[in-house]
Amino acid sequence: MEEVLKLLMQNARLTHSEIAVLLGKEEREVAKIVEKLEEDGVIKGYQAIINYEKLPHIPVFALIECKVMPKAEYGFQEIADRVMALDEVESVYLMAGNYDLAVFVKGNTMQEVANFVAKRLSTLESILSTSTRFVLQRYKQNGIILGEKEISDPRNMVL
Repeated sequence: MEEVLKLLMQNARLTHSEIAVLLGKEEREVAKIVEKLEEDGVIKGYQAIINYEKLPHIPVFALIECKVMPKAEYGFQEIADRVMALDEVESVYLMAGNYDLAVFVKGNTMQEVANFVAKRLSTLESILSTSTRFVLQRYKQNGIILGEKEISDPRNMVL
């Protein structure tokens, strides 16, 4: 199961047949594994990783750190649900440390993201404070290097 997941995370376009060959399994066995992972909600969907630098308009991405007041009986879930329902929100994570929720958003301009934070996110009940960090350059996402330049000589890497 974990081997199948790893391959699908690297390339979700692999067919059951290709996965079977790579793992030395029967295609039927791989198909059953994938079907079970989907039924159990382990695999929630399949997405393309997009190099936005290649598109004519590059969207603006930001990480918004939110301190929140959890609600009795619901904890962080109620505010997380409300944040997730906002169209601009790409991802939401509960964090340990200086803030509670990490909210990743996408917009057309920095001003659009700023307006979203000021008028929609920070005004939600339970949000105590926000701190916005704009993404300046995306180098790697979900294990995929986005730029043209691959690391050719590992001796140039700083450890």
